[in-house]
Amino acid sequence: MERDPGLQPERTRLAWRRTTLSGTVAAVLAGRAALAGGGSVGGVVACAVCCFGWLGFLMVAHRRIRGLAGGGGGVPAVMAPRAAAGAVLCTVAMVVCGVVIVVEG
Repeated sequence: MERDPGLQPERTRLAWRRTTLSGTVAAVLAGRAALAGGGSVGGVVACAVCCFGWLGFLMVAHRRIRGLAGGGGGVPAVMAPRAAAGAVLCTVAMVVCGVVIVVEG
C-alpha cells in the first residue's frame, strides 16, 4: 500500500524556501550594517563569514528542496545527518557574525 503524504512534502519545501529567504535578508542586512560608514576590518570579515554561511545554507536547502520534490508520492528521503549538521553550522555562523556586526557597529 502506497503512502499518501498529503501536502506535507509541499509544506516542507515551502518552509525551506521561507527559511532561505529570511537568511538572505539577514545576510544582506548584515552586509549593509558592516559596510556602513566605511566598515572596519572586523566588520568586513564578519560580513564575509556571514555570506559564506548563507551560501552553505543555501546549498543545503536547495539540495533538500530538490530531494523533497522528487518524492513521487512515496516517503521523502530522510535528511542526512551531515547535511543537517551543515545547515545548523551555517545558521550558527550567520547568527554569530550578525551579533559581531551589531556589537561592533
